[in-house]
Amino acid sequence: MLIPKNNANQMRTRILIKIAESYLENKFKDADRIPLELRPKEQQPSRCCIYKDRAVLKYRCMASLGFSPEEETDELTTLREYGEKALERTKPEPAQLCVIDVACSACIKSQYMVTNACRGCFARPCQMNCPKEAISFVNGRAHIDPDKCVSCGKCHEVCPYHSIIRIPVPCEEACPVGAITKDEFGKEHIDHEKCISCGKCLQSCPFGAIVERSQMIDVLKLMHDTDKKVVAMLAPAVVGQFPGEITQLVSALKKAGFDDVIEVAVGADITTQKEAAEFIEKMQSGEKLMTTSCCPAYYRAAQVHVPEIKPFVSHTKTPMYYTAELVKQQDPSCVAVFVGPCLAKRAEAEYDPNVDYVLTFEEMGAILVASGINVDECEPEQFGVMSYAQGRQFPLTGGVAGAVVSLVGDKADIRPEKIDGLSRENIKLLKRYATKGCENNLLEVMCCEGGCISGPGCIALPKKAARSVEAYVAKGEDLSKK
Repeated sequence: MLIPKNNANQMRTRILIKIAESYLENKFKDADRIPLELRPKEQQPSRCCIYKDRAVLKYRCMASLGFSPEEETDELTTLREYGEKALERTKPEPAQLCVIDVACSACIKSQYMVTNACRGCFARPCQMNCPKEAISFVNGRAHIDPDKCVSCGKCHEVCPYHSIIRIPVPCEEACPVGAITKDEFGKEHIDHEKCISCGKCLQSCPFGAIVERSQMIDVLKLMHDTDKKVVAMLAPAVVGQFPGEITQLVSALKKAGFDDVIEVAVGADITTQKEAAEFIEKMQSGEKLMTTSCCPAYYRAAQVHVPEIKPFVSHTKTPMYYTAELVKQQDPSCVAVFVGPCLAKRAEAEYDPNVDYVLTFEEMGAILVASGINVDECEPEQFGVMSYAQGRQFPLTGGVAGAVVSLVGDKADIRPEKIDGLSRENIKLLKRYATKGCENNLLEVMCCEGGCISGPGCIALPKKAARSVEAYVAKGEDLSKK
């Protein structure tokens, strides 16, 4: 799912920058001016009035400070007070996506609708192919009876004028597991028991009504107000997300306050070695299938929504896990911060004793902007620990499986296949593979189409990021041969 640039996403970035600036300048003393600055009186409101715009912005600022708008108990609590509470936190709040009630537009239920492009043609394929006889003709134009319609889409498929359109509910449409639904008032709510933290609903909501608790302030506080060593663990998908070279980004992060920067591709190399060994062992013991993935959203989906596939899920840990393990072995007292494209990594970190905080690329970019740091103006500096092996290709669809295949070689018969993105159709496909078998014996499952370079925390467009990652992988391969 490609999410183009839009006002909702850009506003999220602007809020993160404003929150980071407010912390760096005066510890949130002016935080309550942020909604006013982002929605000045002379600007045309995007909702019913400028005051509702500002109310929504306040809630989005709350999320950027690490609080859930759904848990607000007093509307009179100011952003400055929330900022002060954020500075008192000693550990991050639980990862959780939530809906800002006042920002939700209560979209109409997903349905098919006849537009004025209908010509009332003699053929009438829409009427003849409707299995529920839901289509009649009124005043020479097709009419769909909503009480009879089952949203099968056959009328949409056969109309020669494309005059029948489907009106979706974007967030519900994007969710692959049906975790977001309407209440009795038409407002959306997220079922946290079903949610896999993929962030697709957040990306798709045109009103910016879905937010996630940020850990940005927690990390800023540790970098600036404590003596603890703070280590940034950069996910391989970071390549191409920021201007300049990756070595300049390393320098920029240290300038921003990190004490060391580690390449998570190092952990991905360990994942590759262990998964290759696990695959060989499973095939030799007579097992028919193994799924490989570094995606916590997939792990959660397998656990809750596709229990049939659970026996085939690899037991090998993720690159984040192994990288954090290395970091803590070197310095058990340090603060390990994973920086990546994924919201679900926050949920994974809650079960990993070695990962203290998780930032997205978008949040890291906000910190750099607020700090006045231009990546492409920084002096190059190498990672504290580097990878030249297969781990750098992990953020691309096919990269994880490709890395495992390269190590398995001729030690076992390996037939890889990739599930490029978790969707409702691919959820069904996984169930079928688990119950009825599959021609392939190694399945790579990516939650985001195209791989991690399409994650909800990314900054760059996926195609551009993919080209940058491919070039970085090739560079690493060249260096490893020297």
